[in-house]
Amino acid sequence: MQTNGSNAQHTGRPDVIEDGLFINGEFVPSKSGKKFDIFNPATEKWSASVYEADVEDVDIAVQAAKDAFPAWSELNALQRGHYLERWAEALEKALPEISYLDAISMGKPAYPDQLAMMIPMIVRFFAAKALDITGESSLNTANFVNISLRQPYGVCGAITPWNAPCMFLAYKASAALITGNTVVLKSSEKAPLSSLVAARCAKEAGIPPGVLNILSGYGRPCGEAIARHMEIRKISFTGSTATGRAIQKASAESNLKSVSLELGGKSPLIVFDDADLSKAVPAAAMSILMNSGQVCNASSRVYVHTAVAEEFLESLKATMTLMGKSGDPLVQGTSRGPQADKLQFERVMSYLDLAKQSGVNVALGGGREGSEGYFIEPTILTNVPEDSRLTKEEIFGPVLVVNTFSDEEDVMKRANATEYGLYASVFTKDVSRALRFAKRLEAGSVAVNCTSPTMAFDMPFGGWKGSGEGREFSRYATDYWTELKSVYLAL
Repeated sequence: MQTNGSNAQHTGRPDVIEDGLFINGEFVPSKSGKKFDIFNPATEKWSASVYEADVEDVDIAVQAAKDAFPAWSELNALQRGHYLERWAEALEKALPEISYLDAISMGKPAYPDQLAMMIPMIVRFFAAKALDITGESSLNTANFVNISLRQPYGVCGAITPWNAPCMFLAYKASAALITGNTVVLKSSEKAPLSSLVAARCAKEAGIPPGVLNILSGYGRPCGEAIARHMEIRKISFTGSTATGRAIQKASAESNLKSVSLELGGKSPLIVFDDADLSKAVPAAAMSILMNSGQVCNASSRVYVHTAVAEEFLESLKATMTLMGKSGDPLVQGTSRGPQADKLQFERVMSYLDLAKQSGVNVALGGGREGSEGYFIEPTILTNVPEDSRLTKEEIFGPVLVVNTFSDEEDVMKRANATEYGLYASVFTKDVSRALRFAKRLEAGSVAVNCTSPTMAFDMPFGGWKGSGEGREFSRYATDYWTELKSVYLAL
């Protein structure tokens, strides 16, 4: 434990910040004794230090999870659901603390923290799925009754990103636990603090030791050790496409563990000439400004019909200027914080430098905001070539590419001309057109007259193409945490 030296006033400020690894129901130092530092991206000042997990720590956590698996998997499903309900209650009480720690580690505004509010809801959703994890039966073979069983893998791994640390932890761990698995989870090195609060809440809820283990550490060696571990049969990862490929490769080279990936996006938003601009404009602005543009399904490419392009752009500039006001993430009313860290800040700035060097029109913003902290101006780039890196690559910042179109078939091709396929949106009053686009857009989710982050717990979420495989949420999520077995019963 360590005392928190921040002077910021916030209802969630803890007296101490947990720094240990959560293994077998206890907080422990890493075997190496090494720590790494966390810095507040709004002030560039030190926030905390936590123990760094190494390969040996992964091995110990996996063994704890392996030992806990038999008893956990044999529990009545409703008993597992009851543990998750109690975990949700503890998480709900800890939300102010979770929001505070995310603010001082990756800059997410602390109030209102809409992403944090989802955390206990997600856990409760999966707790309610306890009795829905079933197989099927068949009488289609003469003199046989055949059945299929859905059974847990055993020890599972999970690696979560930094942009919404506890939310991703909640839906990976909850889906894995309710299906009877035990878990070794690595949080992001950029924002590990709130995940340790979730670990404490799991202990408070009475979740048995070893069932949920949470490690703070880097992709190498900790994440790679999880991906290559021979005792882990399933892994779920959310993050960049490049890292997803590395995890898939490591999994294939070790024990061919099952892999679920929720990766990047370059999501298109298409605005037709009959669209309600009073809805389309604020939706486009919110999608790219939420969490400072650090959202995998952010609508980062807008295609607007030439007939309404000028009106749309002028309204969008005004809306993003108003909606994109930044400030201290710990101050009530701040809607936009900084980029998560120096590395992320420099990455976004490199794209803005590219835009200027390429002669791309910068209709709004385009630079650093202020002199302290990793703040970037809300930015609109217009008439960007379709083959530009600005159009093709995920920038992960408050940077919106706005291009025009006049032909439906042309914009469909341009919208789909990407390696990604996570989310897509269309604004139109023409129902037939909306359904045509919903069918043909190459994305795991399509929004009509709304845009990201619109989702629903009972609908599957995940990507096509380079945006991943597998699904989170809905009844399909638990399918991805179970093995399917056929049993043939001769009469």
